[in-house]
Amino acid sequence: MNITVVMYHYVRPIKNSTYPGIKGLELSKFIRQLEYIEEKYSVISAANLVKASKGDFDLPENPILLTFDDGYIDHFKYVLPELLKCKFTGLFFPPKVAVCQRKVLDVNKIHFILEACHEKQQLIKDIEDEISKGPSSNYKSIEQYRKEFYKPNRYDNSNINYIKRMLQTGLPATSRETIIENLFTKYVSKDETEFADNLYVSESNLKEMLDCGMEIGSHGDMHPWLNKITKKQQYNDIYNSIDMLKRIGVNKKELYFCYPYGGYNQDSIDILKDLGFSAAFTTKPSVYNFNESSIFEIPRYDTNDIPLN
Repeated sequence: MNITVVMYHYVRPIKNSTYPGIKGLELSKFIRQLEYIEEKYSVISAANLVKASKGDFDLPENPILLTFDDGYIDHFKYVLPELLKCKFTGLFFPPKVAVCQRKVLDVNKIHFILEACHEKQQLIKDIEDEISKGPSSNYKSIEQYRKEFYKPNRYDNSNINYIKRMLQTGLPATSRETIIENLFTKYVSKDETEFADNLYVSESNLKEMLDCGMEIGSHGDMHPWLNKITKKQQYNDIYNSIDMLKRIGVNKKELYFCYPYGGYNQDSIDILKDLGFSAAFTTKPSVYNFNESSIFEIPRYDTNDIPLN
């Protein structure tokens, strides 16, 4: 049987927010989507998906699992009440560093830098100025970077894709972190902790969500690209993320993982199995079938792939 798994990130009243250009799902559209899901699908939990994979649970017709990445406060303020109204279960993946240390993830810093700075050419200049100031041995030439990354993709024009690619993976890690931090301070906020408090859920929020019947999984500790770090680094990041799950009361027999950025390799899977995780989720857009994909490589559709009516 095919199982549809949907991936959500920002869900909020975006147009009337402080950052109306953030790419996410308007709350009103989320509500309409839930109405469509209620009509066409049967919402299941991750626990029942795992049981079904072992032959211990009979799935209903047209099963669907709803997942929510990155631990946004949106999920507590807006998503939780709507799921409860529909009597749906959701699976949430907060990164430990965002919840417990109140650090803004680099991926979110990039989102808000892009939203706060409307002159994208100025952002490009800022990034390339930093490259020009650094040791030439640390970087490729600007011409090489532009040839590699200055092109549109499915979601973004050339300017935005170039900025994202440079700040996500294009530049060396240590330089990238410093440039992102400088741009975030310049364009968004000088108080990262306060910004994080307004962006992410807290441990007490997660406990309440668990008490309401939601499921909480791991999105790693520091939210790294797992396939770009060593096996030891992967192990430490995944292992450290379990501590938060234990503190909020997650059942150790119901551990689920979501690969940050969708990046993983065989080492990632082996580590998750060794640490007792039951399933892991990718960002590959497809239905999930027990006979075609590993339960540690569950594909997910983006919310934009699900119709509203």
